[in-house]
Amino acid sequence: MWTGYKILVFSYLTTGIYMETHLSQREVDPGPQFARNHTIFEGCPRDGRHYEEGSVFKENCNSCTCSGQQWKCSQNVCLVHPELIDHINKGDFGWTAQNYSQFWGMTLEEGFRFRLGTLPPSPMLLSMNEMTASFPPRADLPEVFIASYKWPGWTHGPLDQKNCAASWAFSTASVAADRIAIQSKGRYTANLSPQNLISCCAKNRHGCNSGSIDRAWWFLRKRGLVSHACYPLFKDNNTTNNICAMASRSDGRGKRQATKPCPNSFEKSNRIYQCSPPYRISSNETEIMREIIQNGPVQAIMQVHDDFFYYKSGIYRHVVSTGEEPEKYRKLRTHAVKLTGWGKLRGAQGKKEKFWIAANSWGKSWGENGYFRILRGVNESDIEKLIIAAWGQLTSSDDP
Repeated sequence: MWTGYKILVFSYLTTGIYMETHLSQREVDPGPQFARNHTIFEGCPRDGRHYEEGSVFKENCNSCTCSGQQWKCSQNVCLVHPELIDHINKGDFGWTAQNYSQFWGMTLEEGFRFRLGTLPPSPMLLSMNEMTASFPPRADLPEVFIASYKWPGWTHGPLDQKNCAASWAFSTASVAADRIAIQSKGRYTANLSPQNLISCCAKNRHGCNSGSIDRAWWFLRKRGLVSHACYPLFKDNNTTNNICAMASRSDGRGKRQATKPCPNSFEKSNRIYQCSPPYRISSNETEIMREIIQNGPVQAIMQVHDDFFYYKSGIYRHVVSTGEEPEKYRKLRTHAVKLTGWGKLRGAQGKKEKFWIAANSWGKSWGENGYFRILRGVNESDIEKLIIAAWGQLTSSDDP
């Protein structure tokens, strides 16, 4: 009896082992008929779903393709880093960051290449003698100054360059417009056209592919610009920036005249505005303040890092991240902005900090209504390294 029981148990166990092994093989290798009827084993899983071979999805700036039952993704460095944004907002750096939809999906290189657009300063610019203002003395400079409060209606707010890499044109036109309005005591208050510069500054034309501020100021001096209302921004700069729809010529009396009506048919005035040759202001903080309060906003050339794209409010300082942008992007980081004032408020770690007020050219949805504040007196991001301005030439085609 005992022997027969052992045989029965052994037979049961071996049969069970065989059945279990057989079922396991069926799960691993279901066979052609099973595969035809159960496509769940094909494609790639993602978020609890299965996608067919060849399916593509985009994750920020990278594309992933289902190939061989695996997602194969590109390895681009993205402009927007949610982790860095969280790091800034959780830290005590004196400013807050925001994830802007217009930057989502761009690579870091695309951000530098398309949203900035000022070539590194030429040796000619860097060798210019620095001008110094004779007044007011430091003691008379206010703690807070905003150009639009001193000259209401005579300064001009930020425009949006979008993906046109032309901060060289936007900042130059805006500074020139402010200065002409201030120096004419409000007689000429039109904003000047960056599109006129982008499309018509012909020598070594780069348009929306970056440009030099010295060429921009040369054009303003020699050829002049019409108003932004006369020559507005094109909707698609990438395809139309090489077409110049406006030019000027001398009238024989030292004035410039437009050769065509305004590209914008609703604007009738095609008056030409010109400036003097540009001059360089000392990089000394006090000298920059004196120049602004006496003569109006100035142009500044700065270096942009990836975290600057996220700026929302506060006093900006570059926050170094573990994924600092590669050195190969250094030549793409030059950006031109307009300094319009200064102040002093509580910033990082509860300390009072000095700052500049600057106008960017990324539209009013970015930063503080298109403006940003940045540390003053420490050359943060090279903001004080090269400061440029010019005098408005108060002549036009229809002056008496």
